[in-house]
Amino acid sequence: MASDKAESVKAGKQGGFSEIVKVVVQALLLALVIRTFLFQPFNIPSGSMMNTLLIGDYLFVSKFSYGYSRYSFPFGIVPLNGRVWAAEPERGDVVVFKLPTDNSTDYIKRVVGLPGDSIQMIGGVLHINGTAVKRERIADFVEVDQYGVERRTARFLETLPNGVSYDTLEYGSGDLYDDTPVYKVPAGHYFMMGDNRDNSKDSRYLDGVGYVPFENLVGKAQVIFFSVAEGEPLWKVWLWPWTVRWNRIFDPL
Repeated sequence: MASDKAESVKAGKQGGFSEIVKVVVQALLLALVIRTFLFQPFNIPSGSMMNTLLIGDYLFVSKFSYGYSRYSFPFGIVPLNGRVWAAEPERGDVVVFKLPTDNSTDYIKRVVGLPGDSIQMIGGVLHINGTAVKRERIADFVEVDQYGVERRTARFLETLPNGVSYDTLEYGSGDLYDDTPVYKVPAGHYFMMGDNRDNSKDSRYLDGVGYVPFENLVGKAQVIFFSVAEGEPLWKVWLWPWTVRWNRIFDPL
C-alpha cells in the first residue's frame, strides 16, 4: 500500500510538472502569435519624436495596420516579397519601420510624404507639394532635468493637409535641415520626419534614412501602455510611484 501511495504521489508530481510545461509552452506560442501578427511592444530610446513620444515611453504597434512583409516577422525569417493584405499608411501616421540602409534597425517617425509628393523645408516650415503646412506657435515645451534646471523649447501645432495635427519642437533657426532642396518621393516609398525637427535623423538625411520603402514598414504606433522617467530603470518597481509618468499611460497616438 505504501508503495502504491508513493507511486501515486510521484505520478501526480510528474503530471503536475508536465501541465506546467504545457501551459508555459502555450503561453509562449500565444505571445509569439500576438507579437508577430497583432501587436508588438517597443520602447523609445531617443528624443526625436518629442513631445509626442518621450524617452522612456513604451508603446504598442499594430502589425496588421499595413499588412505583412518579411519585416513583420522576427529576423525576417519569412521570405515574402512586398506585402500581403497591404493597406497604405495615411499622412500623419506614426510608424515603426526598418531602416532602409541596414534593414535591421527599428526607427519610429511620422509619415509626412506619400508616394509622388514633393517635400521641402523652407525656414523650418514643412512644405508639401509647394504649399506650406499650417503651423501655429503654442506654449513652450518645458523640461526639468534631474538638477531642477528648466529648459524651454519652442513648440508649434502643425496641421497636415488631411487634418492630422500634432506638436513639433524647434530649438532655433539656422539648423542645417531647416532649408532643404526639394525631395521627390518615389513610387512605393514614404517620407518620414521626427516631430523634434532639429533633433531627428529622418528622411531628410538621404544617406542615413532617405525614402522608406513600403515593404520596410513594421506597423503603426497605437498607444503608450507605460512610461517611466528618462534614465530611470524599469525594473526598480519600488520607485514607480515617483518615476512612472502616470498621465501618459494609455495615451493614444
